[in-house]
Formats: sequence, structure tokens, C-alpha cells
Amino acid sequence: VQLQASGGGLVQVGGSLRLSCAASGRTFSSVVMGWFRQAPGKEREFVATINFSGGATNYADSVKGRFTISRDNAKNTMYLQMNSLKLEDTAVYYCAARRTTWIAVSVEQYDYWGQGTQVTVSS
Repeated sequence: VQLQASGGGLVQVGGSLRLSCAASGRTFSSVVMGWFRQAPGKEREFVATINFSGGATNYADSVKGRFTISRDNAKNTMYLQMNSLKLEDTAVYYCAARRTTWIAVSVEQYDYWGQGTQVTVSS
């Protein structure tokens, strides 16, 4: 699976962005997908994950109620709708895929990674 993240940019506090992750390969509909982020000087951290059907999701506490993860298997694409953005959401956002049916929240549990897209929230 090859992943390409896009949709990042500069947005003001309280604004919204939608990230996309386009996947290649016929196995997209059978893999767990996730979003992670990495701020300067910090380790990569979990943001959200979604199972193969979209029926199960999990979010980091810091984004619950503000971010929504979704996927369109017909388009081989995953999304992250980010609302009410805060300064602390500034980071490079990465999409990832996992070759199992169980959602996961650790970096080490994912097998494939996209190149990342920068999200900058300004005041």
C-alpha cells in the first residue's frame, strides 16, 4: 500500500481543514487506517484510526469532538475533518495503514506511511 497525504495548510485558530490520504493498491478496503502527527521537537503521536469498514473509530483525547476520521473505500481515500483547530494542533500529519482488522493507536503497529502534510494553526 502506498499512501499520499494532502490537504494541509495555514489556518487560523478556530478554523477547519480536511486532510485526505489517497492509497494505491487493491487491499485498501481490508486495512486499518490511521492519522498521526508530529510537532517540532516532539515524538509522533496518534490522532485517529478507523477500521476497514469505517464502522469502528478511535481518537486521541486531545482531538475528540473536534476531528472526524472517515474513509471511502470506493475511492481508496481516507479523510480527517479537523474543526475548531487550536495552536497545539500545528504539526506534520501522517497517514498510515495497518495490515490487520484491528484498530491500533501505536506508531509501531502500522506498516505503511505516507509522506506527511503540514498543518499550521496561527493566532
